[in-house]
Amino acid sequence: MIRFHNLTKGFLVNGQYRPVIERLNLTIPSGRSLALLGRNGAGKSTLMQIIAGNLRADEGHVETKGTISWPVGFAGSFHPELTGAQNTRFIARIYSVDTDELSDFVQDFSELGEHFYMPVRTYSGGMRSRLTFGMSMGIAFDTYLVDEVTSAGDAAFREKSQAVFRERMARSGAIMVSHNLTELREYCDAALVLEGGRLRYFSDLDEAIEVHQDNLLQ
Repeated sequence: MIRFHNLTKGFLVNGQYRPVIERLNLTIPSGRSLALLGRNGAGKSTLMQIIAGNLRADEGHVETKGTISWPVGFAGSFHPELTGAQNTRFIARIYSVDTDELSDFVQDFSELGEHFYMPVRTYSGGMRSRLTFGMSMGIAFDTYLVDEVTSAGDAAFREKSQAVFRERMARSGAIMVSHNLTELREYCDAALVLEGGRLRYFSDLDEAIEVHQDNLLQ
């Protein structure tokens, strides 16, 4: 369960405060895989980072039950001077999981080879994606936050990533941001639409997609 209490968040744009989320009061049910829809700049990534605890709201707060991942696909929490292995072990300690088990999983899954023991600042964007996706999938969360993940690598690696993700979604909920509607329909069974600072919950995914597409035409 995720509950928003009078949540507001905005940013200064040309010296003026502009809210992207405004007085949000909503309860998201547990165990659902939700597509988060909204136009570019609507605040989807901002909302995900607030839910994860990476970003403070200006007003209000988020109440959560169960374990929630950081936004999969967001590597901003990595320490660039630490190696992939060191970052992985640090995350394991933060989330109280076995460091060796997570390290072994991420090293095998990410296929980074010797780069796993090199500083993250030397990684390409694709390598960072492999590392963060591997760490996220290596921990059993109740809810996964998935922010525009694009599986890096060749076809075999993408197939492996999708198989692991399907396995996790069979046992967990998710909030997923993606421009790929086919992907959203594969993994999600309900949706949230963020428009004009307001968030609406839809139990019908296709209805939400229709509302979102109508918003884009306005």
